[in-house]
Amino acid sequence: MKVFFDTNIFLDILLDRNHSKEALILLNSVDMGILEGYLVDISILNIDYIGKKQKKSPEIKEFLQLLIDIFNIIAPDKEIFKESLKLQNNDLEDNVQYLTAKKYKCDCIISNDKKFSFEDIEILTSPEFIKKYFLH
Repeated sequence: MKVFFDTNIFLDILLDRNHSKEALILLNSVDMGILEGYLVDISILNIDYIGKKQKKSPEIKEFLQLLIDIFNIIAPDKEIFKESLKLQNNDLEDNVQYLTAKKYKCDCIISNDKKFSFEDIEILTSPEFIKKYFLH
């Protein structure tokens, strides 16, 4: 299953926020090859920036290296940015992630952002994904 991961899933793990346990289960599922994980290239930069601002730790670099090693890192192109600016949602980052996930034909998006909402692709929180696909 091709699963796109929103940036906040990784920040949940790194910063030990709500749903960090479920996010870690999903990360491990990608590492073990159970899920085919995708993330947009700008997520690496955002994780580094936010992680360093909120957590002074050398483990950020190791965490980023793990993500680079186990995830498919996909890039938005000029057309995705143009389309993103046309969407009604004012969150450009969410729009770019959504359109990039669609372009790469991901089956669903995992996001713990309650505002991340698009109708033509399944969007689940990390606990919802685990409940639906792992605990059925």
